[in-house]
Amino acid sequence: MTDTPVEAVDHRRLGVDLFNRTWTLMDRQQRTVEETDEMIHCAHASAYHWMRAGTAANRARSEWQCSRVYTVLGRPEPALHHARRCLEICEASPEALEDWDLPFAYEALARAHAVAGDAEEAARLVATARELAERVADPEERELLETNLATI
Repeated sequence: MTDTPVEAVDHRRLGVDLFNRTWTLMDRQQRTVEETDEMIHCAHASAYHWMRAGTAANRARSEWQCSRVYTVLGRPEPALHHARRCLEICEASPEALEDWDLPFAYEALARAHAVAGDAEEAARLVATARELAERVADPEERELLETNLATI
């Protein structure tokens, strides 16, 4: 067996495939321990591949997904870490983003604070996300954001 050089790996394809697999697992109402482990590893592997081949937007979205995985699992510390990274990437590269990336970064941070038991901070961040949502041009994207905010 030979090792595949890192340069020969299709990081974009793997980033997409792993991102989608994470969603499939996250959407399950019940997961086995093995599926939970797979969900965590898929989210992190996707983030790794987007670091290798993606834009700032891809990186922010992968951090958003890692945060979401941990909120689903009720694990506030890693959820907060990844939500903060998502926001940092968004703030550092606003020109590389869609108009919905920044409000979703605030959504992730609000959700993570809610899981951490900080309802006041979560509410403040939801309000910030809603304020930013007013700038989202696509009504479907705005509705998706509002739908996510309503579940916090």
